[in-house]
Amino acid sequence: MSHLSDSPNRAPADEPPRGRARAESVPRQAERCERGLHKGQQTRAAILEAALSLAGQMGIEGLSIGVLAEVTGMSKSGVFAHFGSREELQISVIREYHARFDEEVFRPALREPRGLPRLRALFERWVSRVAAELDAGGCIYISGAVEFDDRPGPVRDALAEMVLTWHAALNRAIRLSIDCGHLLPSTDPMQMLFEIHGLILALHHDARFLRTPGAVERARAAFERVVAFHASEAVQEAVAQATAVSRA
Repeated sequence: MSHLSDSPNRAPADEPPRGRARAESVPRQAERCERGLHKGQQTRAAILEAALSLAGQMGIEGLSIGVLAEVTGMSKSGVFAHFGSREELQISVIREYHARFDEEVFRPALREPRGLPRLRALFERWVSRVAAELDAGGCIYISGAVEFDDRPGPVRDALAEMVLTWHAALNRAIRLSIDCGHLLPSTDPMQMLFEIHGLILALHHDARFLRTPGAVERARAAFERVVAFHASEAVQEAVAQATAVSRA
């Protein structure tokens, strides 16, 4: 007579088979893994936030694994685990700065109509961001260029790539302004871009270094002079009519 029901290797009737128990543990493992990844992303974001603040005060060159560990209260190995090297940390800060610049300056301006309205929005948001950064260390694009202008390497390449990406966006906005008939067909997009970028550099220098009052307003006024120089006759007439109405 068989005694299988009394076998110690048989699971009780109310106990799930071992295979099912293992299968049911997979979602829990995935959930724990997801929580771990989320926590890791939060930690990395917190490190980048501290690094961005330090970069404004000390420059990109002043960033290091040791400095970030001290500021964030983490171990050096903990910071190293998220970036791997000082160089990767610096590049990550540049990319994060560019991502925020993109979100605050470029993307909102795209909601404006093509042509001068969009070009104006790009410049105005650029000026507003630079003005907001004056007391927080200044624009990393500008300060970073001073630090790495004659220092070849991956950090300089990353910084130059971000600046050139922004230049390309401004260049497209200028070309669209020409296509829309807002700027003269003879307008040289690269020349106008050079002039606009020069206004931002002058603003950063006068407002941050010289502490010159009214630098932001002067930058805005200078931008309108640049636009007026390149504007089509239709735009010039519209501006003249608007000016006459405002003075009436």
